Amino acid sequence: MSDQIDLSEFVGGFVVEAAELIATANAALLEIETANASETRHPRAVRELFRALHTIKGLAGMIGVDPIVELAHELETVVRNADRSGGRLPRNSVDVALQAMHVIGEQVRAVADRRAVPAVPERLLVAIAGVDAAPVANEPPKITSEWDTKLSASEREQVATAIARGGHAWTLAFAPDHAKAARGITIGTVRGRLAELGDVVKVAPRTTELGIAFDILVVSEAMPDALAAAVMTTADRVVAIASEPFAEPTPDAAEAEPGRASESMPLGRSVVRVELARLDDLQEQLSLLIVSRFRLDREIARHAERGHDVRGLRDVAAVQGRQLRDLRRAILRARTVRVAEALEPLSLLVRSAARASQKQARLEIDARETEIDKGVADRLLPALVHLVRNAVDHAIEPAEDRVTRAKPTVGTIRITCTEIAGNLLELEVSDDGRGIDRAAIAKRANQTIADDAALLAVLASPGFSTRDVATRTSGRGLGMDIVRRIVDNELGGELSVETVEGNGTTFRLRVPVTIAIVDVFTFLCGGQAFVVPVSAVEEIFELSREREVVPPFPERRAGERRVAADRRAGERGTAERRMTERRGSDAPAVSLLEHRGRALPLVALGAVLDLDGGAGAKSALVIRRAGEPIAFAIDKMVGRQEVVVRPISDPLVRVPGIAGATDLGDGRPTLVLDLVELGLGIAAIASPGGAR
Repeated sequence: MSDQIDLSEFVGGFVVEAAELIATANAALLEIETANASETRHPRAVRELFRALHTIKGLAGMIGVDPIVELAHELETVVRNADRSGGRLPRNSVDVALQAMHVIGEQVRAVADRRAVPAVPERLLVAIAGVDAAPVANEPPKITSEWDTKLSASEREQVATAIARGGHAWTLAFAPDHAKAARGITIGTVRGRLAELGDVVKVAPRTTELGIAFDILVVSEAMPDALAAAVMTTADRVVAIASEPFAEPTPDAAEAEPGRASESMPLGRSVVRVELARLDDLQEQLSLLIVSRFRLDREIARHAERGHDVRGLRDVAAVQGRQLRDLRRAILRARTVRVAEALEPLSLLVRSAARASQKQARLEIDARETEIDKGVADRLLPALVHLVRNAVDHAIEPAEDRVTRAKPTVGTIRITCTEIAGNLLELEVSDDGRGIDRAAIAKRANQTIADDAALLAVLASPGFSTRDVATRTSGRGLGMDIVRRIVDNELGGELSVETVEGNGTTFRLRVPVTIAIVDVFTFLCGGQAFVVPVSAVEEIFELSREREVVPPFPERRAGERRVAADRRAGERGTAERRMTERRGSDAPAVSLLEHRGRALPLVALGAVLDLDGGAGAKSALVIRRAGEPIAFAIDKMVGRQEVVVRPISDPLVRVPGIAGATDLGDGRPTLVLDLVELGLGIAAIASPGGAR
């Protein structure tokens, strides 16, 4: 037997763990930088940074990656000194630390790619050696004699700062025993419960006559009863502690260290890291089960048509349907990540882009507890990168210009995320910059821009750019084109923009939580079955003979309609022109009808797809394109169900308006329609001002 250990099997775990620790360290450094800007300290962030570096060093040492060990150790020394000096890391130290974390990230990627890990740049080691934690002007306040000798300077600083802000610091004890352990109550679970109620500053073990006990110091706004319940004790054993007088921090200090206890993962929770490929395999098996369920329903229907008693089978199928929905939700939860976590890289992007453009900008993220499929998040992030980079480079003004406009010198870029109807997420990327000059864009594009929808169509056209020369943060076109392609085509969502010149711009993105298994409406059109995502449909109504349906502006020639479609649709105009040519001018595919007191464009879907003229249409599906409603006339609604969407990769088959294909259990592919894509240009044809 060989005594050597093959460490290659630990590389995957190291890469995942190191990536999370690097993200934690970067987030802590940005919080420290914010505290420095407000002339305050952030001792907790300094300790989080120290723990992350110490863990990275230990993990790298386990698999023998010496360059990472060397760099993490040198940086750890600086952070340790900052921790001992009360939790203040000078501005120059933050800059150097961010550079070092970037190098560590590159080294970890080299490990993941099985490449030689580059050595630490000598200039970076010199820079780290040239900085150190600044000595504190005043010794952190003393706490109590019981705790003072157990706490570091930064821990005392954290307690004193919390008390000065009107908070509370509590001390309580936990004594483990066999009865508690049998119920799953350990120091780990207790610490996790307390972490949900506040910040656990210190856990200090001590020996007693009965064994080991733990003294816990926690900063929390919770009442003693809640803290006592977390530790399985009584409220009278939860004792408040105080510190010596401490200078009141500035108002900005309260923003420098927001409470994040509820956002952090409580200790004691069981976690298993699983590769996304394994979850993809699991979802693939679920997809096959869903298709099998469709086939079962068809077989039951056939037996019912032959007069067989299928009530028992239908009961079993109904139970299986509920179980499949529960299984789908469970798999989706396993694949989801917190949106706030997925957006963390954008904070560093804003910092670097602002420095490159010599501006002052900050990023605010309000994602609450919303979650998104990991696959969707990975596709969405590049779009958000473009929007955020453009906001810094184009929207946020230089500090001197903002002062003349009575704005704060630091520009704000804000990302908010809310969940809609359980299967959609709406993200808003807004800024308080100069807004978009519609007249300037119209002049550069050499066309009239009447509203924000037309503005977005121009900005997202291929190759369009407001710059003649590429900069470090912006190129020449492609940016908004990529954003729209990701949101509309890849994710089946919708992108819109609102801008007020001088006050700022908001880009609104609506995307599905997941795109592999979706809820759809099934319908018939021209004798064929199609499906459309439920999230894309705003309304379904029956077409009646009493509704007045008229062709829009029949005096226009087909050529005028083609010009309008090309102008509004940009690069998609060619495909739509072909559809218009196939339709001809005798029986237009677009009509107008009165619905809810307004004129609604009605599109004969059968004519658009070149199946029939739409004469047999009895129902209509209403969608919105750039905020405007458009109705598609169909033959018959079949029902609502869950389907597995398969992408169409063959370039000869991929056309605008076809989002993918699915199997409804009959063995034949059924097309998944993107009605929003098909609606592009329809509004231009039907609008009175579209072709003028």
